[in-house]
Amino acid sequence: MFRSKFLSFVVLAGCVLPCLHARQSLAQDSTSPDSISADASSADAAPVDPLHRKLSDKERLSQQKALRQELKGPYKKWLDQDVRWIITDQERRAFMSLSNDEERDNFIEQFWRRRNPDPESPDNSYREEHYRRIAYANEHYYAGEPGWMTDRGHIYIAYGAPDSIDSHPTGGLYNRKYEEGGGTTTTFPFEDWHYKHIDGIGDNVDIEFVDTCQCGEYHMTYNKGEKDALLHVPGAGLTNAEELGQAKKSDRVNSMFGLYDRGTGPGASDQAKEFDVMDQYYKLLAPPPIKFTDLEEFMTSHKVLTGPFFPFDVRTDFVRVTDDTVLVPITLQIHNRNITFNTKDGVSKGIVHILGRVSTITGRIVQTFEDTVEVDQPAELLQQTMKSDSVYWKALPLRPGRYRLDIVIKDVNNQEHVGTYARALDVPQYDDDHLAASSLILADKMEPVPTRQIGAGNFVIGNTYVRPRVSSSAAKPASFHRNQNLNFWMQVYNLGIDTKSKHNDAMLDFQVVSMDTQKMLLNTTEPTSKINANSDQVTVEKTLPLASLLPGKYKVTIQVHDDVTKQQLQQSAPFEVEP
Repeated sequence: MFRSKFLSFVVLAGCVLPCLHARQSLAQDSTSPDSISADASSADAAPVDPLHRKLSDKERLSQQKALRQELKGPYKKWLDQDVRWIITDQERRAFMSLSNDEERDNFIEQFWRRRNPDPESPDNSYREEHYRRIAYANEHYYAGEPGWMTDRGHIYIAYGAPDSIDSHPTGGLYNRKYEEGGGTTTTFPFEDWHYKHIDGIGDNVDIEFVDTCQCGEYHMTYNKGEKDALLHVPGAGLTNAEELGQAKKSDRVNSMFGLYDRGTGPGASDQAKEFDVMDQYYKLLAPPPIKFTDLEEFMTSHKVLTGPFFPFDVRTDFVRVTDDTVLVPITLQIHNRNITFNTKDGVSKGIVHILGRVSTITGRIVQTFEDTVEVDQPAELLQQTMKSDSVYWKALPLRPGRYRLDIVIKDVNNQEHVGTYARALDVPQYDDDHLAASSLILADKMEPVPTRQIGAGNFVIGNTYVRPRVSSSAAKPASFHRNQNLNFWMQVYNLGIDTKSKHNDAMLDFQVVSMDTQKMLLNTTEPTSKINANSDQVTVEKTLPLASLLPGKYKVTIQVHDDVTKQQLQQSAPFEVEP
């Protein structure tokens, strides 16, 4: 028995050489004109390197314009969306000055490292939390534009969740606080967020958002009177001082803070306090300060393992989702005999931390995942548990292309027991014009899932639970016992549809061959129209009892013959039957 829960720990790193180069170039550019002129006039002076000569203002502006035009695609999105609220002006200028994608990839790597709470670790909880906040903002603060673009989304992304929220989603009757002047009025919808502390801002920070259009668009304001729906209605919504004739409503209307510019009564504020309000407002709009210094070392290799290697097996599969997105299920198999178990109160527990990372060939991170696998059993069943395996599954959406997959696992009860995995990951492109198929998955368990679980959960692909068997190496295929069933799962894409019948017209051939004797043990055929006649995509799900097979090595093959498009394909997978 095992279960997953959240953890934090890591894998890779980047490069600071472009940043160093940028600083060196900056130092050269800051050379005074006088010194350059003096050097140039010297008969013994070395010729000026054209790559490092000082650019004229016209040349520099032209270069910057060209670079701005060049910046597009994922880099423009990263700058304008992903880090819009946290990147400093200096960092933005530095990024805009970079001349190629390799430098930009390295800059992005360093950008996140500067904010890493643990610079010695390749894991970066800051980055993970940042993207979690973006997702939360998009889900909760949409207002005619993505949530990350709204003021509430901005503050949430930059500073996290407030410690408390005083929400008035419909506005209505409101009794002003003493410092707002007291009295009763009617308000637009508004929210007051309170933070106990924000680094660089101070303690007890209050932020007000008002929806004056009553359309869900809450904007941040420093004007406490902006939420007052009766502010411009003569004689209505008066403060205590206004009702007593001690103040004029026109003074409050004309105040940029919604209070009084002068005075000693309730709601009065002096200029020093007003400047504090303005100062806090603009500090909140500025990027949050970077807490951690830059790393000056380029980590070119993983840390050398000092303890015994922690072995584990990995399987990757590919399932088309859309024209440009492929679901990549990653399955890890850990032999329980390699896990260190601690026994307490009659329960033996083993804990394994898992961290995975997918990056481009240039080192840019595109996906990360991390989890904890716990294996616990009554102590008297430990020996039996040690004979079985634990399987972990993570499905990642990726675009077609070539990536690097890195995985690290750690035995929590034996800190030096660490295992690593690094391989190329080639995600296929599924073209619309060609007959294609997903991976052929051999599973030890396959069954339909309840409607509410379709498309979600571990080992769930579409409406089916599919738990793959993982081979320990190419030389040793996935193994099954004779008392198990062999389940195989595969999807076929881009079947032709007959123009007259409006049905697909392809045949599926299923074969099982003994690799030891080359004898055909199974050879059956089924039309795709029997699975889903009106679709250009079908899902093949078959179960084969293994009791009749002798121990040995076998291969299952699925062939697809499409009579409409006159195309065919074949997928094969080896497996082994154990006694």
